[in-house]
Amino acid sequence: MKKVLLMLLAAAIVGAGSTPTDVEAATKKKAVAGKKKAPRIMVQITARKMVRAKSAHRGASLDDATHLALQSSAVLVLDQATGAVLFEKNPNAVLPIASITKLMTAMVVLDAKPNLTEVLAIGEEDVDVLKGTRSRLKVGTRLEREEMLRLALMSSENRAASALSRHYPGGREAFVVAMNQKAQALGLVDTRFLDPTGLTAANVSSPRDLAKMVDAAHRYPLIREFSTTSEGEFSIAGRPQHFHNTNTLVKNPTWVIGLSKTGYINEAGKCLVMQAWLNNKPTIIVLLDSWGKMTRIGDANRIKRWVESASLARASAG
Repeated sequence: MKKVLLMLLAAAIVGAGSTPTDVEAATKKKAVAGKKKAPRIMVQITARKMVRAKSAHRGASLDDATHLALQSSAVLVLDQATGAVLFEKNPNAVLPIASITKLMTAMVVLDAKPNLTEVLAIGEEDVDVLKGTRSRLKVGTRLEREEMLRLALMSSENRAASALSRHYPGGREAFVVAMNQKAQALGLVDTRFLDPTGLTAANVSSPRDLAKMVDAAHRYPLIREFSTTSEGEFSIAGRPQHFHNTNTLVKNPTWVIGLSKTGYINEAGKCLVMQAWLNNKPTIIVLLDSWGKMTRIGDANRIKRWVESASLARASAG
């Protein structure tokens, strides 16, 4: 019992001997220890933020297009200057190309160096009996070759394209042969033509081939001009008639388009090829077999936003 009392007394004496200075020192020691831990927590938080920021940049990178949901069955997006593929989806699929055909038609017409002011007439042979499509170019309509070419490219006029092929040296048969020879010369291994309009599903190509064809067609000033003209007035049977471009994007101020061509038949779905400037870079876009009235336009806009957001991400990362 004595021993316990002595121990308690000793403890009390020690406690009483603790000075304010000792207490302050202990408090400061705890505070310093607390401060040392704080920076570690901040570093961890900052590191997490940096990881998230890097992930966000990767998400917008041209190397990561997993979030780019396009409705077209076959797609190719190409840097025209370098040939670098920015995006592809079934790029080797061989599909009907409908009126994309008219780009080749225009090249073959211009390669022959014809008289563009020569007046051509729409004949019975130019009426579509395969699909039964209509046209405002009635049989007997007379227009200069240049006007026929403009209507074929801008408004995808089938009768105009047909008339152009009939007035080629050797007629339509020779014209189709020249189309396929031109395709071979351009190295288009998946491309075949049976007619100058694209109304037949036998006219086929692949996104990879079409990117080459767009690049080749872009070298023709008249094809660039006519395919991107938003609208025009033509004298048909003595009356002025207004025609519009089949691609509504050519009059969209947010787009800078250097070449454009749409296409549609049931077997091909909705098609669109363009040469456009995205982030001040020449870009080729090929969209094949898209369904729905506006899906090909929606796909083009999605591609544009994706390329632009990737560029912004690179700029902010730098």
